[in-house]
Amino acid sequence: MDAIERPTFASEASRRIYEYVERHGTVERHTLPDIMSLPAAEFRACLAELKSDGYLEEEDGTLRIALEFGAVEKHDLDEFTVTVRPARQADFDGLVDTIRDVTAEETYVVAETIAEQLLYENAVTRHNTVRSRRFFVATVDGDVVGWTHLDLQQVDPVREVAQQTVGVREAYRGHGIGSKLLQRGVEWAEANGYRKVYNSIPVVNETALEFLTVHGWDTEAIRRDHYTIDGEYVDEVMMAYEL
Repeated sequence: MDAIERPTFASEASRRIYEYVERHGTVERHTLPDIMSLPAAEFRACLAELKSDGYLEEEDGTLRIALEFGAVEKHDLDEFTVTVRPARQADFDGLVDTIRDVTAEETYVVAETIAEQLLYENAVTRHNTVRSRRFFVATVDGDVVGWTHLDLQQVDPVREVAQQTVGVREAYRGHGIGSKLLQRGVEWAEANGYRKVYNSIPVVNETALEFLTVHGWDTEAIRRDHYTIDGEYVDEVMMAYEL
């Protein structure tokens, strides 16, 4: 499957099953036939099709959105090894904690919003006909220490443009983890037909602005007094990278 964020289904029942799992993050298989009001035989056939097509995966009776794409990367960095891979539902708590850790130190309004959205939806992955998202995480000894997130709108006029965020816990900065996460997100976007990624950052977050500039991102616009932070009006810098 080349683009999991735009799934197609052979039947309405298959679509309903997929969207229910997608909406809830993980679902116990045995509960679905009654929830979907489907005969057992039809449910088994639809589930087999969804798993065969790479849309769903099952482990110990628990169904989740499949993440068969994206190889796991391991990098030896100084005194530790970092793994960069697609995020999965099991990363949920570590992902939220990492985003909150970063945004507590640096003003990063978009990332704060992402954390709140994750908590509201209680699901790492999101794939539907309106809006999708893709997370990659960096882990050390199994703990999430960084992330990159791609917000993917499915409306035709903006379908080729993705919003990307990236962050690394302070204790793990200075080792190139942020660069590897940023590049992983850019490579995924390019491979999936996107022509541009962008990021919106408060002007007071000089660390993030310098980081993106070093990696070849350009300032496209500045929205004056866009944020109110600690009682002060703060400009937003809109930066982008052409693929």
